[in-house]
Amino acid sequence: MKARDLAQQIIYKIINPLVRGMIKIGMTPNMITLIGLIMNIFACSLFIYAAVNGERGDFSYVGWGGGIILFAGLFDMMDGQVARIGNMSSKYGALFDSVLDRYSELIVFFGICYYLILQEYFFSSIFAFTALIGSMMVSYVRARAEGLGIECKGGFMQRPERVVITGLGALLCGIFYHYAGDYKVYVSGFDFPVFEPILIFIIPIAIVAVFANITALGRLNHCRKALKDL
Repeated sequence: MKARDLAQQIIYKIINPLVRGMIKIGMTPNMITLIGLIMNIFACSLFIYAAVNGERGDFSYVGWGGGIILFAGLFDMMDGQVARIGNMSSKYGALFDSVLDRYSELIVFFGICYYLILQEYFFSSIFAFTALIGSMMVSYVRARAEGLGIECKGGFMQRPERVVITGLGALLCGIFYHYAGDYKVYVSGFDFPVFEPILIFIIPIAIVAVFANITALGRLNHCRKALKDL
C-alpha cells in the first residue's frame, strides 16, 4: 500500500465515527461540501483582513487561516465518506463536490495572493499564483481526460496534498510568529535576511507551485501515451 493510501485509511478510521454521527442527524454529502466551501471563504477573508489591517511581519492571521484551511480539508474528506457509508453517492454529488473544490482553491489562493501583494511580498505572490495555475490544471487535465475515456488520477500533488502543504505552511508560520515574533537571520555580506518567518509560509507554496504543474504535465503526458495506444 502506498504511503498516501495508508495515511488516507488512518484518517478515515479517525473521522468515521464523526461521519456516522453526521449521517444520523441527516446531513448529506452536499451539505458537508458546502460547509467546507464556507470555511475556505472564511480563511480567504482572514487573509484579506490581514492584508488590509495587519502590519507587515505580523503572521498571526496567517496561522489562523492555515488552521481553517486544514479543518476545511477534513470536510472535503468527510463528504465522500458520508456518501459512501450513507449510501448517498450520486453523479450530481460528485459533480457538485468537484465544482465546489475548485471554487475553494480559487478563493483560498486569491486570499493568499491578495495578502502577499498588499503586504509587499510581491515576488512571493508569484509562487502563490503559479500554485493556483498548477492546482487548476491538475484538475482540468483529469476532467478532460476522463471526458475522452482515459483514467487520469496519478501524480504527487493532488488536492489533499495541496491542502495539507498550504494549510500546514500557513499554520506553522503563525505558530512560529507567536513564539518567536518577526525573527530574522542575517548573514554578513547580505543586505537581506536569509531567514524570516514568511519563508515558512512561502516555501510550501513554492513546493505546491512546482509539483502541481509537474503533476499536470505528467498527466498530460500520460494521456498522450494512452491516446497513442488507441
